[in-house]
Amino acid sequence: MESGLEKLEKLPRAILAHTPTPIEHLPNLSVKIGGAALYVKRDDCTGLALGGNKARQLEYYVGDALSQDADTILITGAVQSNFVRAAAAAAARYGLTCHIQLEERVKSADALYRNSGNVLLNQLLGATIHSYPDGEDESGADLRVHEIADVLRTQGRRPYVIPLAPGHPPLGALGYVVAAQEIVSQLNVMEQSISEIVVASGSGHTHAGLLFGLRMLGSSIRVLGICVRRDSGAQALRIRARCREISELLEVQSRVTDADINLRDEFLGPGYGQLNSPTREAIKLAAHHEALLLDPVYTGKAFAGCLQRAQELDSQDTLLFVHTGGTPGIFAYGAQLLEGP
Repeated sequence: MESGLEKLEKLPRAILAHTPTPIEHLPNLSVKIGGAALYVKRDDCTGLALGGNKARQLEYYVGDALSQDADTILITGAVQSNFVRAAAAAAARYGLTCHIQLEERVKSADALYRNSGNVLLNQLLGATIHSYPDGEDESGADLRVHEIADVLRTQGRRPYVIPLAPGHPPLGALGYVVAAQEIVSQLNVMEQSISEIVVASGSGHTHAGLLFGLRMLGSSIRVLGICVRRDSGAQALRIRARCREISELLEVQSRVTDADINLRDEFLGPGYGQLNSPTREAIKLAAHHEALLLDPVYTGKAFAGCLQRAQELDSQDTLLFVHTGGTPGIFAYGAQLLEGP
């Protein structure tokens, strides 16, 4: 019977990411914050159209699309979605047409949010943009994107829909099953032990993929997900479902237990894509002391959680923060980031 790693190697994959990405020490913040030592996994450096974690995930989606002879990539996400922007870039890289649906999840958005950052990049990358005005409605947005796919088929196109909701094969999570191997290998070479890995937890692909991959390798490193879209109860159900789906996809038994699913939601604030004071402070600290640029939607909130967790531990512990990118989002929030001290 094939192992999970053997099964993984046989799945279609389109190379997009510059890997391995580096692991770096954050010496200045480690001293300033106190508690656990801080390291960062620089997945903001994956290279595809300003990088980020989505490059790893899209390798398996685009590989699957190409294996099915698709000529169009179709995806839905928030107006400033990094996944959508990366999908548009991946499509351009492989000569595919791209249609994107932008969901109006942030109701108080200004003109800067609606026109800069990832929205600007989507236009530069040549994507056709559709709007979904009903906001935070995952099932409705998914239904609408499949309706767009049906229209494209009547026009003779061969669309491939990238599904992000649970219930679909989580091909994107496989990128982080692979990343788990990369991290373990790097830490071994560095002779560096890690107490915990901290990562933003949204769609669940990155969080679940890392956790599943670590346990599949026999690693007991704790993974802490910082919620950026829904509360910890709802997110735990999502991560559990993702891990089960990965297990089915790779045809191996999951070693992830309920006790392995660790989440915190106190940095979620008013909701998805809405900036709050702890996030703003974390973004400024990272920039001022380490020249590390974080975004307000994902990495800023996750790093706020990472800093708090570091202060709860002592100097013998070490945290590894996974920087999942999101750089274009910085420009969409403009003056909001500069408010306060």
